[in-house]
Amino acid sequence: MNTLAEETSLPKESESLWGKAWYKFRRDRTGMIALGVVIFFMFIALGVWAGLWGSGWSNVGGDMWAGPSPEHWLGTNIIGQDIYSRAIYSTKTAFEVGMVVAILSTILGGILGALSGYFTNSWVDELILWLMGVLDSIPFYLFVAAIAYALQGYPYSMHIAMIATFWTTTARLVRGEVIKLKNFEFVEAARAIGLPQGKIIFRHIMPNTFHILLVQATIVFVGAIKSEVILSFLGLGVVDGVSWGLMIAESTQEVQAGHYSNFLTASTFLFVLVMAFNMFSDSLQDALDPKKVSA
Repeated sequence: MNTLAEETSLPKESESLWGKAWYKFRRDRTGMIALGVVIFFMFIALGVWAGLWGSGWSNVGGDMWAGPSPEHWLGTNIIGQDIYSRAIYSTKTAFEVGMVVAILSTILGGILGALSGYFTNSWVDELILWLMGVLDSIPFYLFVAAIAYALQGYPYSMHIAMIATFWTTTARLVRGEVIKLKNFEFVEAARAIGLPQGKIIFRHIMPNTFHILLVQATIVFVGAIKSEVILSFLGLGVVDGVSWGLMIAESTQEVQAGHYSNFLTASTFLFVLVMAFNMFSDSLQDALDPKKVSA
């Protein structure tokens, strides 16, 4: 009786796997709060893209190390630039880097992982596994810094460096999932009616790995933002613009002089966004767990 009552009390949207995942995610208070914070930061980034705020990040309109005031809410840096405008504009930089790297590296990892899993023990699988092994054997930040330095002056050098390294984890996860999926009845039926292998992989198998790709994209998004901050701090990241990494780099002299606003502002923005996205990613992973969703 109780089981029947519980089942009939569930909303209709929870009947499908994606509906169940969304229903479970909505009931996760931590995940919903984290999602709200991420959406708020995205709103800030969209406002910068639209030119509504943050456009004066490079203007030198104040005194050196001026304190908070109605003109400069968070004070100014060493050359009189508004710290608030620079932090707001850096939010756009973070989302640009995070989204580009997350989307492209997830697509690359998904495709190569699917090919490797479907053609297990073939030369395709061996080549992709060898490439992943080579990339994973090199210290991450050393490899990213080396690529960014080699392509220094190219506006997307940092993006290329991170995409070249972030796809391997996604590929490994997708490969393992595809190895299981390719023996399912729907794949056997597709082979039996003579569908091309490419259509089987990309139309019938890969859509069933979307839950993995979605979670991995959120994880890569966070990793890309943190990597951008480190590279920009080292002078290998953002060139024509500003980011939280550049703000932290320029604040090293200011902290020594007893001025902490630049450092605290950039660090706080970075911490809040990364923490929120990590909590959102964890909640999303729990909601999309096939074992828990189908339970």
